[in-house]
Amino acid sequence: MTVILLRHGVSTSNTAHTLAGRSTGVELTEHGNDQAKAVAERLAGLPIERIVHSPLLRCQRTVAPLAEKLGLEPVFDDRLIEVDYGEWTGRPIGELLQEPLWKVVQRHASGAVFPGGEGLAQVQARAVAALREHDRALAEQHGHDVLWVACTHGDVIKSVLADALGIHLDGFQRIVVEPASISVVRYTPTAPYVWRLNDTGTDLSALSNQQRPVPDSGADKQEAAPDTSGPVPGGELGSAGSGDNGNAER
Repeated sequence: MTVILLRHGVSTSNTAHTLAGRSTGVELTEHGNDQAKAVAERLAGLPIERIVHSPLLRCQRTVAPLAEKLGLEPVFDDRLIEVDYGEWTGRPIGELLQEPLWKVVQRHASGAVFPGGEGLAQVQARAVAALREHDRALAEQHGHDVLWVACTHGDVIKSVLADALGIHLDGFQRIVVEPASISVVRYTPTAPYVWRLNDTGTDLSALSNQQRPVPDSGADKQEAAPDTSGPVPGGELGSAGSGDNGNAER
């Protein structure tokens, strides 16, 4: 089974540089809606059998054009919902840089638990379990490999990719997942294989072939200011990607 992991398009929270989390009513921006239409054009020619999405509005909006083109009824799965950031929800990213937990999220994600929210290890466990369950159901239903879409959020996708790549969750911040990007994982009886990662525009016709991969036989010292050049909670990029044309705005 092959799943296309689709991150939602740019949202109003992305452009406001706040941590949306599970806040209700977070819409796609005009650019985000354009991204959703472009994704639909990219994927509409593929033999997609199912569209699953996070219940949050920005994911519903992202899959709507694709579902219309394919004539599919999307289904939501609560296990693909955004991270519960608890007390961090809705706060400006710049303010969160000063939180002691920030460095834990960056360097020791498996031990990070958001105040009043959930831990990133919990996120990975629920998301991977959801994907594998849908995979099994599709295998039983069709009896052969099929292609399907799961639309969710940046940190959720990164945690799934870390699992598929066989890397520790503590390294998941090294993975970049831009708005409206796709990453592709093929689950097999022996191991998952990552076919695409943070793909925002290449030709995807090869996915129709359904070919199986062949595996090869000082704390007391004053600390520097937080590094914002990499991904931050919520799947955005830091200062290196927050300009007018940066990834956090796209």
